[in-house]
Amino acid sequence: MLRVVTANLNGVRSAASKGFFDWVVQSQPHVLGVQEVKAQHEQVAGIFSTAADLNGHFHYAQKKGYSGVGVYTGPAPSDVVIGLGVPEFDDEGRWVEARFDRPGRKLSVISCYFPSGSSGEERQDVKFRFLDALYPKLMALKGEREFILMGDVNIAHREADLKNWKGNQKNSGFLPEERAWMTRLLNEGGLVDVYRSLHPDTTDECYTWWSNRGQAYANNVGWRLDYQIATPALAALARTASIFKTQRFSDHAPLIIDYDTTL
Repeated sequence: MLRVVTANLNGVRSAASKGFFDWVVQSQPHVLGVQEVKAQHEQVAGIFSTAADLNGHFHYAQKKGYSGVGVYTGPAPSDVVIGLGVPEFDDEGRWVEARFDRPGRKLSVISCYFPSGSSGEERQDVKFRFLDALYPKLMALKGEREFILMGDVNIAHREADLKNWKGNQKNSGFLPEERAWMTRLLNEGGLVDVYRSLHPDTTDECYTWWSNRGQAYANNVGWRLDYQIATPALAALARTASIFKTQRFSDHAPLIIDYDTTL
């Protein structure tokens, strides 16, 4: 099995202090994607650059203490692609892709952090521009290779993907335009929301993020924001999907999916 884990850390140093990397050792992933590293190379190298016999590859934001993504793998990639090729988003550290090219097979595992638009109209416009740039990127990639895109998508696709869907229809993360983008990606684009392919009907159990306000976690007032989106052939090999909630490392919970394949 190929175990793929994705987790928004809300700061790698903060998550580490709460036992995240101890948990990684126990959970034994073959691929680990992390988002919101909120650190620079000098704060990661030699400290968080390896985890459970995995080696990390990172895309740091220019702004200190902000964004940043990483992907950890066991086997060395044949290539690592940093950034989408769009300066506006590459400055924010939102894409790192590890490629594994073997005879007869080309496979990528990608850690991606979608912008949030919750702080206001300006950032929501950034999010829409990101979605506009990402769609053709994923379609081109799909024509060239198999891939798993993992990360914090910052979109709850369906009503079942958040507790209070009626009250959030005008809020970033559940806007009609965002949900329509996801629908297009999965329908016209032909990609697969792997968790939903295995758990099409779950509601309260599917959440991966809870606000730090009030008693959101205690009352399970959550959102499903963390995904693994895969090309169809890879998605068909997914066997189990779970969300780890026994211990909290950040305001997100890790998503774990096992695939009947290898890198």
